[in-house]
Amino acid sequence: MNPSTSRRQLLQAGAASAALGLMGAPAIVRAQSTPKIRIGYWPIAAGLPFYAAVEKGYFKEAGLDVEPIKFAAAQQIMEAMLAGRCDGSANGTGSANLAIGEIAAPGTFKIFCANPSNVKNVLDEFLVPVASTAKVMSDLKGKKVASGPGIQNVTLAKTVLERGGATGATVIELPIGQHVAALAAGQVDAVYTLEPTGTIGRLNGTTRVLEAGVISKYILGDAMAPWFGGSASLTAEFVKNHPVETKKFVTAYAKGVALVRSNATEARQYLKGYTAIEGALTSEVPLAAYTLYNEFTAKDIGHFQKFFDLFSDKGIFPSRLMVDTMLYKG
Repeated sequence: MNPSTSRRQLLQAGAASAALGLMGAPAIVRAQSTPKIRIGYWPIAAGLPFYAAVEKGYFKEAGLDVEPIKFAAAQQIMEAMLAGRCDGSANGTGSANLAIGEIAAPGTFKIFCANPSNVKNVLDEFLVPVASTAKVMSDLKGKKVASGPGIQNVTLAKTVLERGGATGATVIELPIGQHVAALAAGQVDAVYTLEPTGTIGRLNGTTRVLEAGVISKYILGDAMAPWFGGSASLTAEFVKNHPVETKKFVTAYAKGVALVRSNATEARQYLKGYTAIEGALTSEVPLAAYTLYNEFTAKDIGHFQKFFDLFSDKGIFPSRLMVDTMLYKG
């Protein structure tokens, strides 16, 4: 038996057992029960709408019981959703990581908000030590480069280096929280990383940005094109079983997005506690943009699809995955 099939059957059996147990409860208990909504997040700036929605009480106001769960890598969030240990992901969770989960279990993930970045709304960047002589991407030829953990980060780092003319560069995985220290100690020559890493390195005087918005430029072919590298999502199972709570959750989350858009200064304070961003860094770190499920244009979906197609072209996705099939429809 295929291992993934076996795992799905086990999860289904467990869900069925839980459902039978609930059916044995009095009707009034079933009617009054409110599901705990477990949302996985990766501690980076892109998750700000979720952090703000929690701290401002938007979920509580909607009568929802939301539990934030911190993970060390985006891939772990996807795996937790597959295993039934999480009901969704906050923005900043790698879209390609979610896609890999979708390929393993088709119909599982529903994206309701993505966080596009580019050379203006900076999330992705290559950093070098402040004293490095590197001035352009091709100067990293033959160098040792670190990237964040996970297949999305590694694939993007290797592709940008390749398309930027940095042949022969070696890419190693390293937790993002260690990137600045690794550059300062001379353990690596450069890093492909995500904010707030670049801001941290700039403020402490140890690193500088070699180039920002690299995915838009080297993968999408336009430095201003939106790279939907991270997404907030819910499992299709949760959406199906809890339609009322789903709509309330998405609406409350959208209030978090609206706060970031309309009053970034107020929203920034909620980075503290969820990320390593605090103090002077809070006002300095650049913020990603956000696109809700009902705001995607045909052009946006085209850019999103081009990002997914890279992973098909590299053989990481066994077949072409259509972005539209993963989008929450409301």
